[in-house]
Amino acid sequence: MAPPRGHPRPPGPAAGSRRLTVAQALVEFLGRQYTERDGRRQRLITACWGIFGHGNVAGLGQALLESGPDTLPFLQGRNEQAMVHAAVGYARQCDRLSAQAVTTSIGPGATNLTTGAALATVNHLPVLLLPGDTFATRPADPVLQQLEAGYAGDVSVNDCLRPVSRYFDRITRPEALIPAALQAMRVLTDPAATGAVTLALPQDVQAEAFDWPDAFFADRVWRVARPAPDPAVLADAARAVRAARRPLIVAGGGVHHSGAEDALRSLADATGIPVATTQAGKGSLRHDHPCEVGGIGHTGTAVADDLARTADLVLGVGTRYTDFTTASGTLFADPGVRFVNLNITGFDAHKLGALAVVADARAGLTALTEALAGYRVDDAHRARYTAGKERWERLVDAAYAAGDPAARPSQTQVLGALDALVGDEDVIVNAAGSLPGDLHKLWRARSRRQYHLEYGYSCMGYEIPAAIGVKLAAPDRPVWALVGDGTYLMMPTEIVTAVQEGIGITVVILQNHGYASIGGLSAQVGAERFGTAYRYRDAGGHYTGDPLPVDLAANAASLGMEVHRVTTVRELPAALAAARAARHPTCVHVEVETADTVPGAPAAQAWWDVPVAQTATRPAAVAAREEYDRRAAARRRHL
Repeated sequence: MAPPRGHPRPPGPAAGSRRLTVAQALVEFLGRQYTERDGRRQRLITACWGIFGHGNVAGLGQALLESGPDTLPFLQGRNEQAMVHAAVGYARQCDRLSAQAVTTSIGPGATNLTTGAALATVNHLPVLLLPGDTFATRPADPVLQQLEAGYAGDVSVNDCLRPVSRYFDRITRPEALIPAALQAMRVLTDPAATGAVTLALPQDVQAEAFDWPDAFFADRVWRVARPAPDPAVLADAARAVRAARRPLIVAGGGVHHSGAEDALRSLADATGIPVATTQAGKGSLRHDHPCEVGGIGHTGTAVADDLARTADLVLGVGTRYTDFTTASGTLFADPGVRFVNLNITGFDAHKLGALAVVADARAGLTALTEALAGYRVDDAHRARYTAGKERWERLVDAAYAAGDPAARPSQTQVLGALDALVGDEDVIVNAAGSLPGDLHKLWRARSRRQYHLEYGYSCMGYEIPAAIGVKLAAPDRPVWALVGDGTYLMMPTEIVTAVQEGIGITVVILQNHGYASIGGLSAQVGAERFGTAYRYRDAGGHYTGDPLPVDLAANAASLGMEVHRVTTVRELPAALAAARAARHPTCVHVEVETADTVPGAPAAQAWWDVPVAQTATRPAAVAAREEYDRRAAARRRHL
């Protein structure tokens, strides 16, 4: 047989090299990558999730089998998107210092990665994607699952992953793996650039042998640095803070990724500046810290949003300033408000016309605390937010109150029962529906990684696989996946993985018979909850008939979970306690009252821009447009 593509085949590996397939070499390489930060070293790629098809079974499948679990452990998934979510949950729990890989076949398996890749990249969380690809040598054209693009012969469905990846390469020759693999590790470990990294692997190239230099398989340590702020910029930032009368800190996810919680607490203790948190930043301070004023923005607390409206200086730490945080550009209303942004990513640091302090969050906060020595907010500012915090806590207590023990619990009563049960070690995972709003406003975060909300992409279906990833990273911590029925139906498949591997997560299903969050939004914007309820059609063809006879508790049980059914407030605490005590996958299914029938969380404290029909005949839409025009008039651009 002729050697491939004209390369002579030596009788054996050259001196100082190993003869392996591309897939075998990649697995060996991944097993020898490490990160190090603050003197602590850990494996970079700790496992590989996979579903095998013809595009990867003979390449990466064979390589993982041959190398064995000591080199790169394998985890069997049920859905390609869910495998990415699990890997993302794992990476976030590991402070982005360890990650996981995901392999799929070409075709549907590869394209199913796209949503998960977008989620990882939007949230700056590392995951290595290894989809199979069509033949590099094109022995037949087209092959099974090949996308034929009439304008280009080198396009495959994996090109869908380019815009949602922070790094993408297609390995069409064995030797190209060496620079591509090194670039992939560089991006995965760069806190300013990390996200989804894709190495597309043509199935013929995966199985092709090559003589790899031994140096490719040497242990390699990727040191995660803590860049310090520029001294002149830091001095400018300190002067801006000292000149402020009503400063506010907005803590984002970068505080957690940097492990900067202690540094933030030291700054707050020293200066008395109140700290509001984004969804990703919640838990940066414990809920009972005197300076912690809760979530900010559309889903924020009254005290945090009031402080934001009157702040003359906002110090953003590790935040992207999404529209939920800024109330679509209407929240920071003081005419003279200025921004100082501390962020490791220059793109985010320069937002809102800010004085950009490009640095690691912990290093920057430590330096800023030293530069602000002797500075403290005045007593009036501190008294104002302290009183506001006390008023808000009373509202939280009221929302959590148990009420009639024989009644169906509300969503906020479920959160209240969970709040009374959990300890510092528990982790709450959520991403979509009406729960993020209630959690951001109401949840009392007790520790730095207790509150795990994926709200950069707010991806329905994230919670269950992500909870598995969190539990793999923190096996001794109780992990809760909180989902509505709409989110549960998106992606329950990884329950089977949890059962197979004995991963003791708890799934809490809040059965409200539809898309409750979008139903509420639909009502606000004049769309009258159209198409948001899970019901039979009525005589007029609308989804307003009886609720569907769907039994999600039975579904979870059929997938192998122990299930506790809750229909009353009285039953709730015992069911949650039993689930928390279990060491195997458990589900608590709660029939909840809807937001229309019981008091729930306090209303939104700030606006969110969802455009409303400019012309309409239905009264609800006409009224909603009038309110929209009134709110939109307050929007501003910060320069």
